[in-house]
Amino acid sequence: MLQTIYLGTYTRRESKGIYSIALDTEKETLTDLTLRAQETSPTYLARSKKEAIYSVTEVEGKGGAAAYTPDFTLLNTATEDGAPLCYVAVDEPRQLLYGANYHKGEVNVYRILADGSIEATDSVFHDEPVGSHDNQDKPHVHYTDLTPDQRLAVCDLGTDRVYTYDVSADGKLTEVSVYVAEDGTGPRHLVFHPNNHYAYLVGELDSTLTVLRYNETDGSFARIQKVPTIPADFTDFNSGAAVRISNDGRFVYSSNRGHNSIAVFAVSEDGAALTFVQSISTEGDFPRDFDLDPSNDYLVNANQNSDNLTLYRRDTDTGVLTLLEKDIYTPECVCVLFEK
Repeated sequence: MLQTIYLGTYTRRESKGIYSIALDTEKETLTDLTLRAQETSPTYLARSKKEAIYSVTEVEGKGGAAAYTPDFTLLNTATEDGAPLCYVAVDEPRQLLYGANYHKGEVNVYRILADGSIEATDSVFHDEPVGSHDNQDKPHVHYTDLTPDQRLAVCDLGTDRVYTYDVSADGKLTEVSVYVAEDGTGPRHLVFHPNNHYAYLVGELDSTLTVLRYNETDGSFARIQKVPTIPADFTDFNSGAAVRISNDGRFVYSSNRGHNSIAVFAVSEDGAALTFVQSISTEGDFPRDFDLDPSNDYLVNANQNSDNLTLYRRDTDTGVLTLLEKDIYTPECVCVLFEK
């Protein structure tokens, strides 16, 4: 069986844009790397159930989002002056697209039109105090995605905050709650447990995962547990990156850039606690993103600086990863998205 994977990249060296590659589950190999769309640094991708594909884009010094048909015909772009986005996510019920602008400290909202194209509808800037880390020079929005109850959760690395917004039918944002992390955490991404009561937050700057209890009544988060994602004796540079959870909610995975590893944690039955299981090398440099295939039997990781993908088989009972392939050339890859 062949499963399609879409790959977002930087285009600073050899990459030309958005690629696809296939996972052959019978041969347990990755094959057929194909350039699907020439695009400037499409560093994050999202796919709608209507099969439109959205990417980060940069056009003549303007940043925003691009909309594509399933065969990667460009529908349109929605851009504004300044730096490009770093994250995009689709809101199916309201037919909206959310974007995180790291450099501008801005949340962007786009309306998805009937043909899949997009138009800007709202934006919010953060101006709260920033943390003490050198990388927290100003607000840095890094994640904009839905909560289980269809609010918008926003991670800001610069302000050490996770914001929760109500979203109107036409895409207007209203802040309802703010979680303040420990100074220097650098909230990057989060993922929710299937029971909807807990989320797992990556601290990019302190290499941690924080278990957060989510309250659907008021949209608030509360810290329950915080665990490191790298060994205590590793003192070189590291920054946390991606986080994923298995479909059954039993295991959480998080990548480390610097330590160049994926950390595996078992999740307690109620979702409230993480227990370390494994740390496995990514066999490359700077693992920015990874994804589990729809069956959750495989994990594909992207090493940005060494231009290679790594493929693992996943034990669904123990959560443990086993390396299958490590030298699959893919230039400057920073986003892995299975076609689901």
